[in-house]
Order: sequence, then structure tokens, then C-alpha cells
Amino acid sequence: MYNNLFVPSKSSYVRGIRPDVKCILCAVRDYDSKVEHLDIYRSKEFIVSLNLHPYNPGHIIIFPKEHILDTRELKPEQVLELFNILSFSLNKLEELYQPQGFNIGFNIREAGASIDHLHLHVVPRYKSEVGFIEVLSGTRIIVEDPHETKKKLIDAYKRCI
Repeated sequence: MYNNLFVPSKSSYVRGIRPDVKCILCAVRDYDSKVEHLDIYRSKEFIVSLNLHPYNPGHIIIFPKEHILDTRELKPEQVLELFNILSFSLNKLEELYQPQGFNIGFNIREAGASIDHLHLHVVPRYKSEVGFIEVLSGTRIIVEDPHETKKKLIDAYKRCI
């Protein structure tokens, strides 16, 4: 079990200590003051946000503004928009962070999702990510504060959209 340095620990969130809102992603969508806002881009149908508990710098989530739970609920035009945003986001993340690859995926229902609102994780990956500190101390070092990541990505999206 890892603790993140430079970002809030996810352990309290996993234990159920969460903002008092019906849906965190809907609260982000609605600019609810009870949740932290790390969104970096909003399109007609989707929001791109940093993950509050990132696995690596640049870990983003892309989610529909509409509260849906499953990819099969997306309309064809939403699927197209989602993959256009994904492609654009991969380009921006490569430009800013030079990862060697990405993990991209949905957690639907009880398959690891801690939020009941469809969201796509995009995690930049690097060779030799795990270091001795992480192995010996159970601590995950995040080399960039998510707020700094937010500034970089907002600027990158604004330059191109």
C-alpha cells in the first residue's frame, strides 16, 4: 500500500471519507464548492480533469458531463468526441511529460471504480517507475504537485483549442 507524497493520501477516500455530494464528478461538472476542481478542459459533452490521487504526473480522467455509468450508454457522437479528446490529450501529455507509454481504461461498476460515474483514466507510464523508496517504505513519490500539472495542462490545451 502506497502513500502519496505531495498529494493528499487516498486512504481516507478509500475508507469512505469523501465530500458530501451525490456524485463527485457531477459536483465537478457543477462547480460545487464541496469538491476540489482539477478540471483542465471542457468540451460540449466531456470534462478532462486531473486525478486528485494520481498514479503518475499527468494522470487525467475524461468523463461525460451527463451522469452515465457504462460505455454502452454513450451515443455515437459522444464516442467520437471522447476519442478525439483522448487523442488530443495523449499528444499533450507526450509533449509535456515524454512518457514511454500509457495505461488507458475504464473501471465500470465493481471492477475497481470508486466513483459511480463513467470515467476514462489516462496514466502516463515511464520505464523504471518503482524506486527503492517506494519498495522499502510503501511510499509513492509523485514528482509533481497536481496543481502544477493543472497549470501546465490548461496552458497546453488553450494553445491548441
